[in-house]
Amino acid sequence: MSKIEKVSPLAPVSFPDIPAIKGVNFSTASAGIKYQGRSDVMLVILDPGTEIAGVFTSSSTRSFAVIDCEEKIHLKDSSLGAAIVVNSGNANAFTGFRGKVSVEAITSAVSEVLNIPQSRVFSSSTGVIGEEMPHNLVIDVLNKMAADKSEHGIREAAEAIMTTDTYPKGSVIKVLTDEGEVTIAGIAKGSGMIAPNMATMLVYLFTDASIEKEVLQSYLSVINDKTFNSISVDGDTSTSDTVLIAATGKSGISIGKNQRNFSQGLTSLMTDLAHQVVRDGEGASKFVEINILNAKNKADAKTLAKSIANSPLVKTAIAGEDPNWGRIIMAIGKSGAHAERDKLKIFFGDILVAENGWVAPNYSEELGAQYMKNSKIIISVDLGLGRGSTTFWTCDFTSEYISINSDYRS
Repeated sequence: MSKIEKVSPLAPVSFPDIPAIKGVNFSTASAGIKYQGRSDVMLVILDPGTEIAGVFTSSSTRSFAVIDCEEKIHLKDSSLGAAIVVNSGNANAFTGFRGKVSVEAITSAVSEVLNIPQSRVFSSSTGVIGEEMPHNLVIDVLNKMAADKSEHGIREAAEAIMTTDTYPKGSVIKVLTDEGEVTIAGIAKGSGMIAPNMATMLVYLFTDASIEKEVLQSYLSVINDKTFNSISVDGDTSTSDTVLIAATGKSGISIGKNQRNFSQGLTSLMTDLAHQVVRDGEGASKFVEINILNAKNKADAKTLAKSIANSPLVKTAIAGEDPNWGRIIMAIGKSGAHAERDKLKIFFGDILVAENGWVAPNYSEELGAQYMKNSKIIISVDLGLGRGSTTFWTCDFTSEYISINSDYRS
């Protein structure tokens, strides 16, 4: 894979200043799995008392690391310590029985090094599919990683899990509750093969709040649907998608069901990370927001949004700054969701483009072309049929996407 020399033009100005989350320590290492001269393994060490929840890819060819996490996530033994180990450069997916051997070898080694049960070790792998995982390279660096742990290593952790990402992705938010302040922080990786059907890519979230496992899972599942499950880069769902959240309880502040401030804070943080993934879409030059309004129902709204977001014709038109709204009409029509020609309206930002089954009377190609020069494009479709609505985020397709992916295994 060629080294990526430039950062996405849509990237944030800088990585955020994330304070230590009590009960969470990080460590990274260069194991040489695929990349040379850069870290490619991340280890997160979680204190006893930490509750963990997760959501995972629904891909039928998902990796054994995902299957292993799915089995462990339901276990209730938070009185014990826990760990998350992640490597980049090799997805350890579609590797037959070898995939299981590698996951069990790595999680067993982490268990031994940290003196925690293997059932409390969660693993993820990201990178090339179908290549045998050199798990001994990961095992060989674990002792040093455990010795080098730091509560301030979250940025380095974000860098270690990157593949075609052009920048590390992190976010943090303070949430004020009736009992006091809690902190939520998170990191993510993702740039291509992004079309989630549960979660997306690899995402790790941490909070010092005290939250029961079932409540934590509920927050994550509900918020995931409108954040990480509402983005797409290229329409391809990964074999390795994982989102984990760990609540250490070290703040001493309890979060119960339906606590609005916490829910809003977690939603804001997960939305920020989801947007960062889209902004780092391989070769992306435009960040695109798609709003579906007044669809027949919520399911139709999501179907329509995905159809527009994943259309190569729509995405390439946006890349070329071509206000070709006919391609949006096409994407609506092919989606399978209910739509009626004479009721729907299409907007570029605040510009009414089409209504009553044809181009809007006051719309001009010049207006549309000028709007398409923006780095953020908002496409809204009002179906005029019901109360279903959703917001979805994607990016454009440029020639650089082809270059990155045609060279991925080189």
